[in-house]
Amino acid sequence: MDDQLAISVRGLRKAYGDTVAVGGLDLDVRRGEVFALLGPNGAGKTTTVEILEGYRHADAGEVRVLGEDPAHPSAGWRARVGIVLQGTGEFDELTVAEVVHHFAAFYPAADDPTEVIARVGLAGKTRARTHTLSGGQKRRLDVALGIIGRPELLFLDEPTTGFDPEARREFWELIRDLAAAGTTIVLTTHYLDEAEALADRVGVIAGGRLIEVDTPARLGDRENALATVSWRTPEGTPRQERTATPAALVAELAARARSTGGDGEVPGLTVTRPTLEDVYLRMIGHR
Repeated sequence: MDDQLAISVRGLRKAYGDTVAVGGLDLDVRRGEVFALLGPNGAGKTTTVEILEGYRHADAGEVRVLGEDPAHPSAGWRARVGIVLQGTGEFDELTVAEVVHHFAAFYPAADDPTEVIARVGLAGKTRARTHTLSGGQKRRLDVALGIIGRPELLFLDEPTTGFDPEARREFWELIRDLAAAGTTIVLTTHYLDEAEALADRVGVIAGGRLIEVDTPARLGDRENALATVSWRTPEGTPRQERTATPAALVAELAARARSTGGDGEVPGLTVTRPTLEDVYLRMIGHR
């Protein structure tokens, strides 16, 4: 396995009876990157991630995660991998400090629980019982449990589901801090803006196969897609034109506005290119 890869998958297959969940998937995740795996429900995303985490066994193919087969992991491998599921568990009557210290005892070289609690933004909640935490605070606790073992690789499964906008932005900063410290992160999310904000690269999976892997800006040839220029005529009529040269069209519109005695301002002017969501929906076959 290439030393620069945290994850290497070749020809991964998994079926449940006659239903093929993953059919010949290839995937590489580089060390130190944030990689977002996108796909609709039933696309094979969850099965793939569970195989990478060691929770399911593949029917065929070669899988290496941090140099080992997750289907037959060593104890040392387990300590190098952190997993943040959609819900780690309920510890209603325990305090934040008690839960994190308890999980720290599972690892041979655990991080300092007090420092981890501070890192995830729960320093003021150390003695709070977990049932008193908000949804966003509980998610931060989940992350604390996922990183207490100093993982080289962290799996995040739908980390901000149910968050309000402010809590999501705060959580994104936490993920950026982890990535800046060198942690490799595999993120699954249904929020396309989240993938665009956090991921170095994204992979789109559909029908059990990986359709494409690229940066958010280049996925599906997005950077070269036609731009849509919208504006209003002096009479107030909305107009719209798709073009490969939006700057030239905007300059032409401004020149027209000046030629009629105006100041060159174009009413209602907007220039847009396809969003990551537009590209994603096209790739998985939705209009």
